Amino acid sequence: MNSITSRELAQLQAQGQAFTLLDVRRDKARLSDGTQIAHAQWQDPALWLDWKDQVSKDLPVVVYCAHGREISQGLTTALQVMGLNARFLEGGIAAWQAAGMSTEPLV
Repeated sequence: MNSITSRELAQLQAQGQAFTLLDVRRDKARLSDGTQIAHAQWQDPALWLDWKDQVSKDLPVVVYCAHGREISQGLTTALQVMGLNARFLEGGIAAWQAAGMSTEPLV
């Protein structure tokens, strides 16, 4: 399974690379944290069958959840099976924040 580190994701952002960033945390975890990685699009992981076909196949996809485990890894696998170039963020947003990377308030 493909993954990406916080440092690698930060480099993609700094270089202005085009990609889709999906925040797939459960709504409760997302709201209690109150932040997201810049330019992330939240998608309810419980409703992935409803939104999966809306994810562009033309761009790489980075998926993150709270800790980079079951949710993001499972959805990454599903997106890969659909033919998307998808990777999950190792350690999720928790690792991103622990590495001192910036976040923005939820919109």
